[in-house]
Amino acid sequence: MNQLVILMSPPQGGQSGNPIMQFLPLIAIVVVFYFFMIRPQMKKAKEQKKYIEALKKGDKILTIGGIYGKIVEVRDDATIIMEVEDGTKMKISKNAVSQDATSTLNQNQ
Repeated sequence: MNQLVILMSPPQGGQSGNPIMQFLPLIAIVVVFYFFMIRPQMKKAKEQKKYIEALKKGDKILTIGGIYGKIVEVRDDATIIMEVEDGTKMKISKNAVSQDATSTLNQNQ
């Protein structure tokens, strides 16, 4: 039993190595998460916000609910009036716009 305790005891010099080297794997994981997950997501959100701010009358859009339509009016209260295929007009939030649907709507016509 004593032999096992002696073999498992820490080195006599106390902590060996640089303390920064002990945290290096953790720092590397944080850097990888930032560059491969957080940064691209922030870039995509910035592009989406820029697209939403640039919406204008006549743009063909797709909402997050999957509804295709054309913008009839852009209002100052962060809403838009969009017209769907049968002429029905809907008032939706600008944040509900998912993407540009010009190419998709032009293919169907």
